[in-house]
Amino acid sequence: MTKPRRQTRIQQRNRRAILDAALAEFSNAGFAGATLDAIALAAGLSKPNLLYYFPSKEAIYLDLLSALMSMWLDPLLALDADGEPIEEIVAYALRKLRMSRDFPRESRLFANEIVSGAPRFAARIEGELKNLVDDKAALIAQWQDQGLLAAMEPRHLIFSIWAVTQHYADFDAQVRGILAPHGNAHFDEAERFVETFYRHALAPEAGAPAMPAPAARN
Repeated sequence: MTKPRRQTRIQQRNRRAILDAALAEFSNAGFAGATLDAIALAAGLSKPNLLYYFPSKEAIYLDLLSALMSMWLDPLLALDADGEPIEEIVAYALRKLRMSRDFPRESRLFANEIVSGAPRFAARIEGELKNLVDDKAALIAQWQDQGLLAAMEPRHLIFSIWAVTQHYADFDAQVRGILAPHGNAHFDEAERFVETFYRHALAPEAGAPAMPAPAARN
């Protein structure tokens, strides 16, 4: 079997330039609004040169989404069954918040795909992402059964963490318009809020009632 030819340093650099330019273009304009011409221009390459590395706009987009999914799973994968439950969940929320600070374009790219109905990524969302959420939700439920966490539906807890933390990337213009921060200084305050909020919400003594059984479906 012939081994794939190793890319030269120039080829590696050009590929990185294309993906970085595409990330900016897709996160701002979405898949439909992004164009190969704009990506090539931002990457400093001709369109034919870009097409040497990627045969289509969709190929670039799927490459970015595939790498992004691995990045997105890592913070939840790190939720440790042997750790202290509240510390583990608070640490997860803070990891997600820091991703919004450090990777805002990636967050917006993912959000644009989901808002459009995930036409190119539904299988992975319904597969590996769902499986991971189910697994960690079962762990959270176990901690709740042991009296270590306040009672609440685990999947909605995870959704709330996504909503609270990804807001700072996906709605960056709104956050900055209201807070008028200096650079990313507002993330320090956001970290304090997220930690305080979830510590209070998760503490068993918070008095959250037991979750009712799900309503039967007709």
